[in-house]
Amino acid sequence: MDTHLTHVPAPDGVFPATAYTHVVTGTGRLVAVSGQIALGEAGELVGEGDPAAQARQVFENLRRCLASAGAGFGDVVKLTYFLTDMSHLPAVREARDAALGSNRLPASSAVQVASLVDPRLVVEIEALAVVP
Repeated sequence: MDTHLTHVPAPDGVFPATAYTHVVTGTGRLVAVSGQIALGEAGELVGEGDPAAQARQVFENLRRCLASAGAGFGDVVKLTYFLTDMSHLPAVREARDAALGSNRLPASSAVQVASLVDPRLVVEIEALAVVP
């Protein structure tokens, strides 16, 4: 259970967040996960031309990285999305909700970028987690 985290979706004087949480605090060990891209276990691109498939693979890679540190999505306090086109954000949020649920969302930032490390990639996501 993620009771070691406190989610503050609407700090005093700040317009409430609807698809993320403004502030997440917690106590414990910090886990930083580098930006993950849509590469499968063998290094192959997953979902060329398909933002939803790429997002699902990215969240699977994030899940595996978090697990290697003894963490899970319930421990995530911050996600940063790098998108080559902001029109892909709904597909990314759908994959996020499938992986994390939609009731206690982490703090988040979304940035549109000109390109990622491979021009066929459309999304990269990095995570910060706090493990009790």
